[in-house]
Amino acid sequence: MSTHSTLPISGIIYDIKKYAIHDGPGIRTTVFMKGCPLDCWWCHNPESRDPNPQPRGKMRPVKNLPLLDNENNLIGTRVTTEAVLAEIRKDILFFDESGGGVTFSGGEPLLQPRFLQALLKACKLEGIHTVVDTTGFAPFKSIEMLAPYVDLFLYDIKLLDDTLHRKYIGVSNNRIIENLLKMENAGYPLHIRIPLIPEFTDSKENLESIALFLKERTRIRSVELLPYNSIGESKYERLGLDFRPGKHAMQTEAELERKQDLFRAMGFGIAE
Repeated sequence: MSTHSTLPISGIIYDIKKYAIHDGPGIRTTVFMKGCPLDCWWCHNPESRDPNPQPRGKMRPVKNLPLLDNENNLIGTRVTTEAVLAEIRKDILFFDESGGGVTFSGGEPLLQPRFLQALLKACKLEGIHTVVDTTGFAPFKSIEMLAPYVDLFLYDIKLLDDTLHRKYIGVSNNRIIENLLKMENAGYPLHIRIPLIPEFTDSKENLESIALFLKERTRIRSVELLPYNSIGESKYERLGLDFRPGKHAMQTEAELERKQDLFRAMGFGIAE
């Protein structure tokens, strides 16, 4: 008789961020899962792309998280759902006081659907609010499988033009758009986020096209605009990778306000 069903479910994560305040409501613990099918030129977490543990290079080890230690000092460690849940439980007091919970991010957490489902189920059994931060580039059946245990999906839209999406993100956006429409039609809780990457996604043309698409094809009337953060640029050097977009300054408050006004003018609220 097979014993597969009795074995601990495990997956590969590369970081756990405590007291996160930008990954959903309240104070959160964000679990970063390894692997991403996209190849965004500006990826903030290039160490997340490879689904397997990888050499650390000059990247600093994650401090104060023995769970992520491994004998070869690699980025990424295979861990059980129970080990991750034990780390999440440490922050329940903060969740309860702030209306927070746990966020599963990446990389793309939907690349590990069985592991993610087990984590989500365990969290819901303990009354912990759950968020999944996704690119939307995954089979819809994976999303359907996870949806009953997800309180909120953070859903990124980067470029609406498919040619530009293929060039700068490495894949067509057809699946991302189709999944968004299916999720919205199914009534799944969605929070749309648009990363503002200078000279790539923050153009007036791209933002207007996203706003028009959402207005014409969905009932979504609120978006969050994520200002560019250059903190991730140094990771490329430490990993020995080329940062293809080149260095850019972060948007000023005035620039961010103008981009928000573009959406407000089309009837959208701006979420934070």
